[in-house]
Amino acid sequence: MGLNNRKNQILKAVVDDYIGTAEPVGSKSLVSKYNFNVSPATIRNEMAELEELGYLEQPHTSAGRIPSDKGYRAYVDHLLQVDELPRAEADKIRNYLRDNMDEVTQLIRKAATVLSEKTDYTSLVLSPQYKRSHLKQIKMLMIEPGKALVVVVLSAGVVKDRLVRIPEILDAVQLMQIASAIEDGLSGMTLDDITLVTVAAAARQTPLPESLLNQVMYEAYLSIKQADHLDIYLDGSHRMLAQPEFQDVRKAHDFLETLNRDKLIAGYMSELKESDDLSSIEEEKDENKDETKLQKKSNDPAYMVRIGQEILLDGLQDCSFITTSYKIGDTVAGRIGVIGPRRMEYGKVISHINFVKMTVNDQIIRLANGETRMEEQNK
Repeated sequence: MGLNNRKNQILKAVVDDYIGTAEPVGSKSLVSKYNFNVSPATIRNEMAELEELGYLEQPHTSAGRIPSDKGYRAYVDHLLQVDELPRAEADKIRNYLRDNMDEVTQLIRKAATVLSEKTDYTSLVLSPQYKRSHLKQIKMLMIEPGKALVVVVLSAGVVKDRLVRIPEILDAVQLMQIASAIEDGLSGMTLDDITLVTVAAAARQTPLPESLLNQVMYEAYLSIKQADHLDIYLDGSHRMLAQPEFQDVRKAHDFLETLNRDKLIAGYMSELKESDDLSSIEEEKDENKDETKLQKKSNDPAYMVRIGQEILLDGLQDCSFITTSYKIGDTVAGRIGVIGPRRMEYGKVISHINFVKMTVNDQIIRLANGETRMEEQNK
């Protein structure tokens, strides 16, 4: 980092103070709040040097100083302490994410909700991409002549449905026969391996004319492939408007406009790679406690922090964006993110986002094994 111990302490104090007050920080304030054992003049000189080095900014000539993007980056990478969640809060989050849960879509929606509520910022969860998931079931339910509901069930505990058009002369029994043949032929195959050819080959095991089969098998193929559609679940966009930085109408407008462009945010999150992570934590399980210890470790990336101009999306230059990934088995499936002001409570957000990620990972395994459904039946 290249700063001496006193400058590190002053930079940390400025960031901590500014996070709490949203007001520029002066030397007298630091001396009165923190135990530096030096005069305000010494602190003032150190702050001036930190400004020259690019770690602090002075918004107005007579005002105190605030952290720059570089200052926040140094704080996150070298000065931040990430604490584990208190046991009671961790239990509440775990129970909330496990309660009445029988598919991944519900799980990630609840993950977005709890993250926004606990951090008081905007949360985003990217739906899993299931290319390596296996097809478990496909059902076709007659709604009315010419219209059916296709239900696709994947090994990851995902249930997707889609309303489709079918030949009006098909009846419910024939429709079930086609679905059963496709399920028998494709069950256990990954979404990546399922093609129109494999669907057609399975469907043709039914004793029905090809003229009736073609439209149905094509709709079945689309339904299976669209189970891998990328969705983004967002919660708490209004919370950012309560932050002092976004009382500026233009900033608030730009932020909301970017946030409402789902494909833009989803694409940005999906392109983030764990190898690019600039901050990380090591997850350890204590044998005597069901708690997670969070420790900084540069070679074990667990979360990514993007600050201000690093985000590279118009409308988010006054924000910080913390993301992590959750998994299906050993494969990265989707991403979880929290957007807040650059002045966000980084330690609090990282503690929560990492705990939610681990709970989601555990719950996906339980869903895939059918444990939650068995639990509900035993209640």
